[in-house]
Amino acid sequence: MQSIGWRFALDSRQGAFTIASMKMRAIAILLLAPLFASAQNPTGFTLKKVGDGVYAAITSDGGKAGSNAGFVIGGNGVLVVDTFIAPEPAQQLLAEIHKLTNLPVRYVVNTHYHFDHTGGNNVFAAAGATIIAQRNVRAWERTENLKFFGANPTPEQKARVSGLALPDLVYDDALDLYLGDREIKIKYMLGHTGGDSVVFVPDVNVVFTGDLLWTHHLPNLIDASTGPWLGTLQTILQHHPQATFVPGHGDVGSASDVRDFREYVVALRKAVGDAQAQGKSGQGLMDAVSAEIKPKYGSWGFYEHFFPRNVEQTAAELAGSKKVPQASAAQ
Repeated sequence: MQSIGWRFALDSRQGAFTIASMKMRAIAILLLAPLFASAQNPTGFTLKKVGDGVYAAITSDGGKAGSNAGFVIGGNGVLVVDTFIAPEPAQQLLAEIHKLTNLPVRYVVNTHYHFDHTGGNNVFAAAGATIIAQRNVRAWERTENLKFFGANPTPEQKARVSGLALPDLVYDDALDLYLGDREIKIKYMLGHTGGDSVVFVPDVNVVFTGDLLWTHHLPNLIDASTGPWLGTLQTILQHHPQATFVPGHGDVGSASDVRDFREYVVALRKAVGDAQAQGKSGQGLMDAVSAEIKPKYGSWGFYEHFFPRNVEQTAAELAGSKKVPQASAAQ
């Protein structure tokens, strides 16, 4: 992945550290750069069998698919989990499914609204799939995604977002589906965006987490509530201690990878909270947290891209000033 040019402004008189006005562009570059990248892998992802009839589509960092996806083949059809960042890799995923089965793709589950997981929705909608998501995703998909293009999205970018195929079926807390005799359980869980779904395939003990899990990668915390997220990760570990996990980013993992990720969130919150309690802010806060976090997590994927934002956004969350998407009362 190309490095992101974080722009920092240092006020030498006050020693204050601020992230300049282009901070939203940094997130946009990371999430949307795959749209313009030329990948060695023509599909933009690697297909991995994680159970009988269950596959993970794992994208490399900076790959043109943008995020992970996957699918489940049942007795009378297929369920797809997430649709990548754009129509092209989504079409390639559909082609890979057709190589394995002649059954129709009946359902798509969007694990959350972020563009890198919903950008290929139209491909599967055109193929006849019913798109499913937690209720908040339908309200946010064509609104909140605009922020990833910066303060002044172009008409083309606005059209891309406004043209995303929305969920046809929404749920509040949980939903059970059946592909013939194959049961699939979908559950709303808190943490990454406020509209996250976890997809569990009981007969093979596989869990698709979406961006509630990033295996050995720093996460995007732009919409996150890390306190509830810790509870979600603990619940996942308690209920699925032997499962195979397909994360939103990073490779297929196990419970130990979920624990590693949870420990990162714990360490981040503690380091930021301790520094705030000592009155640190700006550059002083960033340096103090870096000293605690970088020795163990500096080698993780996306570290250079997301660490400054992780600190800034966690500091805002702990201070009670962070703004996250709000569910519409009219839903």
